[in-house]
Amino acid sequence: MADVLVVEDEPRMRGLLVQALEGEGHRVEAAADGLAGLILLRSRPFDVAAVDIALPGMSGVELCRHVRREGMTVGVVLVTARDGLEDRIQGLDSGADDYLVKPFALEELAARIRALLRRTAASGGRLEVGDLVLDPMAVRALVGDRVVPLSVKEFGVLRTLASRSGDAVDRRTLLAEVWGDPDRFDPAIVDQYVSYVRKKLAAAESGVRIETLRNVGYRLRRTG
Repeated sequence: MADVLVVEDEPRMRGLLVQALEGEGHRVEAAADGLAGLILLRSRPFDVAAVDIALPGMSGVELCRHVRREGMTVGVVLVTARDGLEDRIQGLDSGADDYLVKPFALEELAARIRALLRRTAASGGRLEVGDLVLDPMAVRALVGDRVVPLSVKEFGVLRTLASRSGDAVDRRTLLAEVWGDPDRFDPAIVDQYVSYVRKKLAAAESGVRIETLRNVGYRLRRTG
């Protein structure tokens, strides 16, 4: 059982989502707009939030950005009618953990939430590579006492590489570990996020680097 927040402005869809997730045994609360959702998220901890992008006032993407800036570790599934690669990147780069395109079966949302909860439960334990320390429970990367500013997806990419430090990790594995379904996303999104992480590791003087292994994938190694 998990605490789930549904943020959906359309009353009928909101009711269906609440009913389906309660049927999964979750404790569910609902909000009709982004600001109301943010207020609820600030009021108490939730495990997962299912958030429509096209909300009145504060959009789902804006809500997700607020959530990550404020350090909340709630898992976020963005729900949208937009299916373009740039839309997916924008949504995931805002800090969302998954991205579900309408129309979808309610059973699929329930399955995505179960998968997200499994990944969250399995992500405990600090990782250290060189001067870099990763805290999966806080979704935070540190070099000394300095925080490396990573989005949730960027952190996921770095955590996956750090957990296999020195070993090659292919794109399909990164898609599965970070995005949850390697068949739903273009592998190019991995390359884009690796580029983001590389720049931030270099700026932080982290003492580690991500190597590209041609026709294989990536590897995290110490620079010293």
